[in-house]
Amino acid sequence: MRASRLVSILLLLQTRGLMTAQELAGRLEVSVRTIYRDMESLHAAGIPLYGDAGPRGGYRLLDGYRTRLTGLTTDEAESLFLAGLPGPAAELGLGAVVTAAQLKLMAALPVELRDRAGRIQERFHLDAPTWYRDPEPVTHLPAVADAVWNEHRLQVRYRRWKAPQEVERRLEPYGLVVKAGRWYLVARSGEDVRTYRVSQILDLHPLPERFTRPDDFDLAAYWQSYLEEFEARLRRGEAVVRLSPRGLERLPDLMTPGVMTAARQSAEPPDARGWTRVTVPIESVDHAVGEFLRLGADAEVLSPAELRERVAATAEELTLLYGSSRGTAG
Repeated sequence: MRASRLVSILLLLQTRGLMTAQELAGRLEVSVRTIYRDMESLHAAGIPLYGDAGPRGGYRLLDGYRTRLTGLTTDEAESLFLAGLPGPAAELGLGAVVTAAQLKLMAALPVELRDRAGRIQERFHLDAPTWYRDPEPVTHLPAVADAVWNEHRLQVRYRRWKAPQEVERRLEPYGLVVKAGRWYLVARSGEDVRTYRVSQILDLHPLPERFTRPDDFDLAAYWQSYLEEFEARLRRGEAVVRLSPRGLERLPDLMTPGVMTAARQSAEPPDARGWTRVTVPIESVDHAVGEFLRLGADAEVLSPAELRERVAATAEELTLLYGSSRGTAG
């Protein structure tokens, strides 16, 4: 365990540069005192490690020092060939780079690890986009990624859902997220950090001035918070619904995870026919009509009354439409 931690310290300093004992302790989930002892051990082993005092101080490696690690475990070597997504890498313009890196890594591995890593590529393929959707054109993605990496401001013309639909924005790009095959830019505009769908960027102009990305900005934490807030904004009402056993089984395939979680938590004991009463969040009556009609006769809306009436009226219209067309096809 300690040897692994020492290697982790070297890799962190090699990739991050200057880091304080407190930062290292937080990252490795140990005490600051433990980090001090580890630093003494690394120094005694001849690692060119330096500590700078003061408010801007910390530990760093001698410029140009690189550790060469040949102790990859089997699991570590295999996981490296599952870590990259070929589609997103190609969209970023890095497809050839990822392929070249994997070839170099493969060549550097011992024979027994090389064979196992090769079998991973033969047996597992990661396809990030969801079903039934064509890939979105992301013409400006390479330019956005370059601005994110080099901390350059962007001037964009962006199409959004609410009026006015086309807006001009001056952005400080903090990071990119790919979700279900779609790219999203997380950027500061004015005083707010917001999320922008890259495919909705109509025009983009890189600006010469740079910005300083906040050191404490955590992209993964922001994205998780954004998803939670989005779900809360999206689902502003509730509906009480009876579901047949088949309807309950189909729910995960037709509804969002948030709806499924609410249904599971609110489910009452099944009645004599096996139907289950649940309470689930809805975005709006208009939107919910379409969602529940997908369940067909396996769902009965009990409330709100407006939603129940709208579903019933639509069902009646369908009955008239299909009833009147019997024997007329062909």
